[in-house]
Amino acid sequence: MERSVRRYSWLQDRTVLPARVKNLAYGIYERRLIEDLHPDRIPRHVGVVVDGNRRWAKLAGTPTADGHLAGADKIVEFIGWCAELGVPTVTLYMLSTDNMNRSPQELEQLMEIIGDTLDRLAESRPGGGRVRVHPVGQPELLPEALASRLRALADDDASDSGQAAGPDCDGSSGTAQSQAGDQPASSSAVSTATGSIRRIAAKVVRGREEPAVHVNVAVGYGGRQEIVDAVKALLLDAEQRGQTLTQVAEELTPGSISSWLYTRGQPDPDLIIRTSGEQRLSGFLMWQSAYSEFYFCEALWPDFRRVDFIRALRDYARRQRRFGS
Repeated sequence: MERSVRRYSWLQDRTVLPARVKNLAYGIYERRLIEDLHPDRIPRHVGVVVDGNRRWAKLAGTPTADGHLAGADKIVEFIGWCAELGVPTVTLYMLSTDNMNRSPQELEQLMEIIGDTLDRLAESRPGGGRVRVHPVGQPELLPEALASRLRALADDDASDSGQAAGPDCDGSSGTAQSQAGDQPASSSAVSTATGSIRRIAAKVVRGREEPAVHVNVAVGYGGRQEIVDAVKALLLDAEQRGQTLTQVAEELTPGSISSWLYTRGQPDPDLIIRTSGEQRLSGFLMWQSAYSEFYFCEALWPDFRRVDFIRALRDYARRQRRFGS
């Protein structure tokens, strides 16, 4: 018996030791990568298509819900990395409108996991700072319990932003400002076919703690529908202001549409990451990604590591962005 215990202990040492050496090597590698990252080359806005949860569960031989749970844990961990590395804005593609066609059983579990993840993000304090969670998508497609959570988060976000009259109409990552004629009406919310959507203001109420990371959670989201909603809202606003269709057409610019998007007031994504090896956007931020850089990673989302993220940031920092020039 004693010999068996000693043998088992020896086998454990042989398996644990290589893992420790590997982790040590990766730690040294990560530090070298971070040292090479210049603060001026860190993206202001990173979009992530969190893909591969179901395949991860299948490979692990576990239920699909376990893959979604592992993916949720990774989301919370990822936001901590963003706070640490200085990425101020993140958009997570958590549930598309196409995903709503999955089985009722999987959707019920997934909705519950998403709701819990939103609560965890809102309560987390990565790097000692809070997370501001802003939902984007179509709440009417979701169960009432999850839609209520999203509305509550939208209200909290509007409160943090001071419910400003209009958005910061920077529709092209700071490369061009919208004209005065692009400004929407002075309501603090936009009523569209997808429900009431709070504006994001450029200023924060005095005395309120600045968020470590602003996180847009795309739930029940479709890129084409976002553009349709923006155009509808623009036309309804123009009607309220007494403009004719001819006047709207003459004054219409890309900036005027940008100022009605779900992400209005925020910089467009500089970098979009997709995990699981797939190389497509699947309708993610179709308008905002016109000049985004793309990074496709083979790792499934639950297996996405900090070193993978740092590699993506390094790759982005090495690219020459010309914006069509």
